[in-house]
Amino acid sequence: MMSPVASPVKRRYDASGRRQAAQANRRAILEAARELFTTRGYAATTMNDIAERAQVALDTVYAAVGRKPELFLALVETALSGTDQAVPAQQRDYVRAIQAEPDAARKLDIYARAIGSIHSRLAPLLRVAQTAAHPEVRQMWQDIARRRAANMRELAQELSDTGQLRPGLGLDEIADVIWATNSPEFYCLLVEDRGWSPERFTAWLAATWHRLLLV
Repeated sequence: MMSPVASPVKRRYDASGRRQAAQANRRAILEAARELFTTRGYAATTMNDIAERAQVALDTVYAAVGRKPELFLALVETALSGTDQAVPAQQRDYVRAIQAEPDAARKLDIYARAIGSIHSRLAPLLRVAQTAAHPEVRQMWQDIARRRAANMRELAQELSDTGQLRPGLGLDEIADVIWATNSPEFYCLLVEDRGWSPERFTAWLAATWHRLLLV
């Protein structure tokens, strides 16, 4: 009597290698785009240029990130998050640290340090956006500014809840003051145009917020 033939064992498909390759391609594309945009400018950089610099196929660039405006937005989002992915504001480490800190002055110190770090990455992209002359890029930057303003309203409420702010300051005024002084444009004026070090800017920003907002 013949023994039954054993059924072949099905192997579970392991997609981890493919995911890692896709992530590596995306990082290479973002690095290539950042380098080319900041050295050549937005208009002078083509998607083919980015694909060649990243050493991937053009179709891979579109599949991994999207069109050129979407690629620029991905660079902005990763500059904001400090990672190779977009991270919502409420999930960023410095935001959680601010929320957990009961003292208003220390909240502002944490945020000033975060802004110094973020803008060291974001400032070169601001220069690209300012010279891009592309409606989608301009709209994108305006959307980021509006989103930042909404986040500052939440920060203003947190600061107000400490009871440590100067009397007579409304939430809108607090939010607007922080929004204006934490902008990448303001950072570029002092660090790039006037030659301040990022460390000097960070210290000045925290001290200025203390003087303007705290009792």
